[in-house]
Amino acid sequence: MPSASGPHQLALALAHHESFAREDFLAGPSNAAALAFVEGWPDWPDRVLALVGPPGSGKSHLAAIWAERAGARLMSSRALEEPSLGGALATGALVLEDVRAGAFEEAALFHLLNLAREERAFLLLTSRTSPVGWPVRVPDLASRLRALPVAALGPPDDNLLRAVLIKLFACNGRLTARSPPRPCAVSSLETRLGRGDHGCARPGSRFPVQGLRQIHGRSRGKH
Repeated sequence: MPSASGPHQLALALAHHESFAREDFLAGPSNAAALAFVEGWPDWPDRVLALVGPPGSGKSHLAAIWAERAGARLMSSRALEEPSLGGALATGALVLEDVRAGAFEEAALFHLLNLAREERAFLLLTSRTSPVGWPVRVPDLASRLRALPVAALGPPDDNLLRAVLIKLFACNGRLTARSPPRPCAVSSLETRLGRGDHGCARPGSRFPVQGLRQIHGRSRGKH
């Protein structure tokens, strides 16, 4: 009998090799616009772009695809401090990951935006929320954030979820050309696990039966 203290868990002891390559990104309506922005580089409407979406939506995967193409460095927003900005744009491109409203040094971000403009460098920000609504105290920073182009990702739809589940087992050698998935098996697994995101599960990961959440992002704590 399921415990009343929390959702029933289903263990999936599946090993995997996490890949952020373009061929491993599962495209769908929820991420099509953001993917088009990334693949449209360097023809962006601005040299700075905000990639926005909920946890598990694929932000870090898309950022990694762009970083590979643009030769960009990656920096955590937690490391965003003015003394650290000296060589941040040395390659002409930078990914600033997981910027959270109210949890970054405003002066440092404003300085970074100015440096990107002065050096004609490209900057990609990833965040769970749009920078348009971030509560900032520096007026000039607020106006700059409101002007940023935003590429949004949403949660995956049912078709993308089906591809996720197939990839989950393909990544672990459960599927081959001689043993394609049966539609009824995929549908049954979808019903049991619910909705999720693209990627492969960690070894020994446990998922709530009512929701396969953040498969790709659970091991990284973002996306």
